[in-house]
Amino acid sequence: MAALPKRIIKETERLMQEPVPGISAVPHEDNLRYFDVSIHGPSSSPYEGGIFKLELFLPDDYPMTPPKIRFLTKIYHPNIDKLGRICLDVLKGNWSPALQIRTILLSIHALLGAPNPDDPLAP
Repeated sequence: MAALPKRIIKETERLMQEPVPGISAVPHEDNLRYFDVSIHGPSSSPYEGGIFKLELFLPDDYPMTPPKIRFLTKIYHPNIDKLGRICLDVLKGNWSPALQIRTILLSIHALLGAPNPDDPLAP
């Protein structure tokens, strides 16, 4: 495996040293581009009390392209399809290399608390 870019190393170190409240993202030991993610359902949402597992992968051209991320835990949500794919603008056309892993995870956490009915993936 090629050496990891400094950007990925720095983002991973920050995630470990300054975890995002309600979110855990742990890189695989054998491939630091893969992360096991757990997100706690936001309080006062239908997902409160739930713990949702996701997988996150940083492609070779990250940060020029967004991370690949999907829910492993089955969830009914208008912006998440039955395969766990997430309809989130920052994972598609609104991606910017200035965004970081933690920003994406916070956006997904916010999406659980406030679904976007104008951009549904699930009926």
